[in-house]
Amino acid sequence: MGIEPELHSGRPTPKRSSRATLLRGSYQHGEALARALGMLDRHGSGKLGWVDPYGDTLFNDQEARVARPEVAALIQLCADEKQKAALLDLAELLEACAATPGSYLWFIGD
Repeated sequence: MGIEPELHSGRPTPKRSSRATLLRGSYQHGEALARALGMLDRHGSGKLGWVDPYGDTLFNDQEARVARPEVAALIQLCADEKQKAALLDLAELLEACAATPGSYLWFIGD
């Protein structure tokens, strides 16, 4: 099980080629990211708890802006270096998404 986030310039469509809107992806931390996000309460008030490790989850630029502080808090809780690296990479993608109006961060679950 892993989660691979991709930053897109517009709303990606799984049925079409999403490569046309792909700006950047993170593919090296999938399992560690899933474990790190698995520490969150899926029924809590945070955005990152909504990320489905088995399906796809889409954040727009505004949701990415709201989720950024959650990553910082999660990094403080992690003792595992692989999970920290995954969360730091996610923080960069969230920052880029929040700074790019109309962009989306697509979390692709296994």
